[in-house]
Amino acid sequence: MKKRGKRTSRIKHFLFISTCIVLFGVLIISFMGRREFTLPHKLIFDILGTAQAGVTGIIDYGSDIWANYIYLIGLKQENDHLKEKILEYQTKTVTYREALATNARLSKLLKLKETLPAPKITARIIGHDPSQWFKTFTIDRSRRDGVMKGMPVITTEGVVGQILDGGNKRAKVLQTIDPNSAIEVRIQDTRTQGIIKGTGTSYRLLYVPKNNEVHKGDLLITSGLGGVFPQGIPVAVVSSVVSNRRGMFLNIEAEPVVDFSRLENVIVIMKSNQLAE
Repeated sequence: MKKRGKRTSRIKHFLFISTCIVLFGVLIISFMGRREFTLPHKLIFDILGTAQAGVTGIIDYGSDIWANYIYLIGLKQENDHLKEKILEYQTKTVTYREALATNARLSKLLKLKETLPAPKITARIIGHDPSQWFKTFTIDRSRRDGVMKGMPVITTEGVVGQILDGGNKRAKVLQTIDPNSAIEVRIQDTRTQGIIKGTGTSYRLLYVPKNNEVHKGDLLITSGLGGVFPQGIPVAVVSSVVSNRRGMFLNIEAEPVVDFSRLENVIVIMKSNQLAE
């Protein structure tokens, strides 16, 4: 029994000492491992570091993609909203400009009406003759408004034409550039008189003797003779003057002061006159 007790005691001492030695070794290895890596440690650390860096990069890249995606969605929505606002503002700008232009045009017509003698009425152009042979247009005034055949039609720029036919709901106007139109005019500066006739797009000034001075740029105004148009309303500007050897008169071309392609509103002077011959 004593021998067994001694052996057991020796075994316990041996195990205790072995355990202490192992623990001491582990502590030494751990302590040494803190100051310097062994080759296995270095390999494991490199592998784990590389893997960790890769995973971190993938996570960061994914985060950036997601953040950019969310940002682009927000940016697209903002751009769409801005485009809608720009279109809205552009539409409002066009409307405001049209209102200003209309107001300015009607203001000029109103001022002109105040300076004209005799009754007069404003009218809006509602249609044009589609044919190339006649230069006419239709206004929204009629016999009910007192508009009759032969009444002169003008605008702020100058002479436009005469009432060709007055209906019950609308009236037709013969433009001065129509070949069937002829008006007595004079050169504003020299007071030289003549008759201006339409060519379809411009005018010819007829019956001006060669001994009269006529220059390019001279302004032609209504003479007031014949009682059709009031005196002094602009009609055309001389564009060319040619003196041929034959004949008594100058060949004079003139351009209208009125842009007929842009007419929208006119004034009808309420006078009972026949069409000028």
